[in-house]
Amino acid sequence: MFQKNRWFWIVAITGLVLDQATKYWTVKSFETVGDTLPILPGIFHITYVINTGAAFSAFRGGVAWLRWLSLLVSAGLMALAWFGPRLSKLEQMAYGFILAGALGNGFDRFLFGFVVDFLDFRLINFPVFNVADVCINIGILLLLLSTFPRKSSRSRPENEKDRP
Repeated sequence: MFQKNRWFWIVAITGLVLDQATKYWTVKSFETVGDTLPILPGIFHITYVINTGAAFSAFRGGVAWLRWLSLLVSAGLMALAWFGPRLSKLEQMAYGFILAGALGNGFDRFLFGFVVDFLDFRLINFPVFNVADVCINIGILLLLLSTFPRKSSRSRPENEKDRP
Protein backbone atom coordinates (compact mmCIF):
# COMPACT_ATOMS: atom_id res chain seq x y z
CA MET A 1 0.00 0.00 0.00
CA PHE A 2 2.82 2.44 0.86
CA GLN A 3 5.03 1.28 -2.01
CA LYS A 4 2.91 2.66 -4.86
CA ASN A 5 3.57 6.32 -3.92
CA ARG A 6 6.37 5.82 -1.41
CA TRP A 7 7.94 9.28 -1.87
CA PHE A 8 4.60 10.80 -0.88
CA TRP A 9 4.71 8.97 2.46
CA ILE A 10 8.44 9.57 3.06
CA VAL A 11 8.09 13.32 2.50
CA ALA A 12 4.82 13.58 4.46
CA ILE A 13 6.10 11.72 7.52
CA THR A 14 9.49 13.44 7.51
CA GLY A 15 7.90 16.89 7.14
CA LEU A 16 5.34 16.18 9.87
CA VAL A 17 7.98 14.95 12.33
CA LEU A 18 10.23 17.94 11.60
CA ASP A 19 7.30 20.35 12.02
CA GLN A 20 6.14 18.87 15.31
CA ALA A 21 9.69 18.57 16.69
CA THR A 22 10.51 22.21 15.94
CA LYS A 23 7.24 23.42 17.47
CA TYR A 24 7.87 21.31 20.57
CA TRP A 25 11.39 22.71 20.85
CA THR A 26 10.04 26.24 20.53
CA VAL A 27 7.42 25.78 23.26
CA LYS A 28 9.95 24.15 25.61
CA SER A 29 12.74 26.65 24.90
CA PHE A 30 10.80 29.89 25.46
CA GLU A 31 9.02 30.86 28.66
CA THR A 32 6.55 33.35 27.24
CA VAL A 33 4.78 33.93 23.94
CA GLY A 34 6.64 36.76 22.22
CA ASP A 35 10.09 35.75 23.50
CA THR A 36 12.69 35.88 20.76
CA LEU A 37 16.18 34.58 20.03
CA PRO A 38 18.13 36.64 17.49
CA ILE A 39 20.02 34.34 15.13
CA LEU A 40 21.00 37.17 12.78
CA PRO A 41 19.94 40.30 14.72
CA GLY A 42 17.48 42.42 12.76
CA ILE A 43 17.35 39.82 9.98
CA PHE A 44 16.26 36.42 11.34
CA HIS A 45 14.99 35.52 14.80
CA ILE A 46 13.34 32.52 16.39
CA THR A 47 10.25 34.08 17.98
CA TYR A 48 7.58 32.17 19.90
CA VAL A 49 4.18 33.21 18.51
CA ILE A 50 0.71 31.69 18.76
CA ASN A 51 -1.31 31.86 15.54
CA THR A 52 -5.08 31.36 15.53
CA GLY A 53 -5.25 31.91 11.77
CA ALA A 54 -3.96 30.30 8.60
CA ALA A 55 -0.49 30.31 7.08
CA PHE A 56 1.47 33.49 7.71
CA SER A 57 -1.21 34.68 10.18
CA ALA A 58 -3.93 35.14 7.56
CA PHE A 59 -7.55 34.80 8.79
CA ARG A 60 -6.70 35.31 12.46
CA GLY A 61 -9.30 33.76 14.70
CA GLY A 62 -10.47 31.36 11.97
CA VAL A 63 -9.30 28.24 13.74
CA ALA A 64 -12.76 26.61 13.83
CA TRP A 65 -13.13 26.19 10.08
CA LEU A 66 -9.36 25.84 9.46
CA ARG A 67 -9.15 22.67 11.56
CA TRP A 68 -11.82 21.05 9.38
CA LEU A 69 -10.17 22.27 6.19
CA SER A 70 -6.86 20.71 7.34
CA LEU A 71 -8.66 17.44 8.07
CA LEU A 72 -10.43 17.43 4.69
CA VAL A 73 -7.25 18.24 2.73
CA SER A 74 -5.29 15.60 4.67
CA ALA A 75 -7.91 12.90 4.11
CA GLY A 76 -8.15 13.75 0.41
CA LEU A 77 -4.39 13.59 -0.09
CA MET A 78 -4.07 10.29 1.77
CA ALA A 79 -6.94 8.83 -0.30
CA LEU A 80 -5.19 9.98 -3.48
CA ALA A 81 -1.97 8.25 -2.45
CA TRP A 82 -3.72 5.03 -1.37
CA PHE A 83 -6.41 4.62 -3.98
CA GLY A 84 -5.26 6.83 -6.84
CA PRO A 85 -2.80 6.12 -9.62
CA ARG A 86 0.97 5.93 -9.26
CA LEU A 87 2.04 9.57 -9.29
CA SER A 88 5.27 10.92 -10.72
CA LYS A 89 8.05 11.36 -8.17
CA LEU A 90 7.64 15.15 -8.34
CA GLU A 91 3.88 14.90 -7.76
CA GLN A 92 4.42 12.49 -4.86
CA MET A 93 6.84 14.90 -3.22
CA ALA A 94 4.55 17.88 -3.86
CA TYR A 95 1.50 16.22 -2.32
CA GLY A 96 3.65 14.81 0.50
CA PHE A 97 4.84 18.29 1.46
CA ILE A 98 1.28 19.62 1.37
CA LEU A 99 0.09 16.73 3.56
CA ALA A 100 2.92 17.32 6.05
CA GLY A 101 1.89 20.96 6.40
CA ALA A 102 -1.83 20.28 6.56
CA LEU A 103 -1.36 17.58 9.22
CA GLY A 104 1.20 19.58 11.20
CA ASN A 105 -0.95 22.67 11.54
CA GLY A 106 -4.15 20.59 11.68
CA PHE A 107 -2.92 18.62 14.71
CA ASP A 108 -2.14 21.87 16.50
CA ARG A 109 -5.53 23.37 15.73
CA PHE A 110 -7.41 20.30 16.96
CA LEU A 111 -5.26 19.77 20.05
CA PHE A 112 -4.56 23.34 21.17
CA GLY A 113 -6.83 25.66 19.20
CA PHE A 114 -3.82 27.48 17.74
CA VAL A 115 -0.60 26.90 15.80
CA VAL A 116 2.90 27.61 17.09
CA ASP A 117 4.91 29.84 14.74
CA PHE A 118 8.56 30.73 15.24
CA LEU A 119 10.43 31.51 11.98
CA ASP A 120 10.75 35.30 12.05
CA PHE A 121 12.35 37.03 9.05
CA ARG A 122 12.53 40.63 10.19
CA LEU A 123 14.54 42.00 7.28
CA ILE A 124 11.48 41.88 5.05
CA ASN A 125 8.90 42.34 7.84
CA PHE A 126 7.27 39.02 7.00
CA PRO A 127 4.71 37.33 9.30
CA VAL A 128 6.15 34.69 11.64
CA PHE A 129 5.58 31.16 10.31
CA ASN A 130 6.56 27.52 10.90
CA VAL A 131 7.85 24.40 9.15
CA ALA A 132 4.31 23.28 8.19
CA ASP A 133 3.80 26.57 6.35
CA VAL A 134 7.11 26.04 4.55
CA CYS A 135 6.07 22.50 3.60
CA ILE A 136 2.77 23.69 2.13
CA ASN A 137 4.52 26.33 0.04
CA ILE A 138 7.21 23.91 -1.18
CA GLY A 139 4.45 21.46 -2.10
CA ILE A 140 2.55 24.07 -4.07
CA LEU A 141 5.73 25.10 -5.89
CA LEU A 142 6.55 21.48 -6.76
CA LEU A 143 2.98 20.90 -7.90
CA LEU A 144 3.25 23.90 -10.22
CA LEU A 145 6.56 22.60 -11.56
CA SER A 146 5.00 19.20 -12.20
CA THR A 147 2.53 20.80 -14.63
CA PHE A 148 5.29 21.89 -17.02
CA PRO A 149 5.95 19.47 -19.86
CA ARG A 150 9.14 17.45 -19.58
CA LYS A 151 11.61 17.00 -22.37
CA SER A 152 11.49 13.54 -23.84
CA SER A 153 14.43 11.31 -23.00
CA ARG A 154 13.96 9.36 -26.21
CA SER A 155 16.89 9.25 -28.58
CA ARG A 156 16.72 10.73 -32.06
CA PRO A 157 15.03 8.71 -34.78
CA GLU A 158 17.26 6.24 -36.64
CA ASN A 159 17.36 8.30 -39.84
CA GLU A 160 18.69 11.35 -37.97
CA LYS A 161 21.64 9.54 -36.35
CA ASP A 162 23.69 9.40 -39.54
CA ARG A 163 23.19 13.02 -40.54
CA PRO A 164 26.20 15.32 -40.26
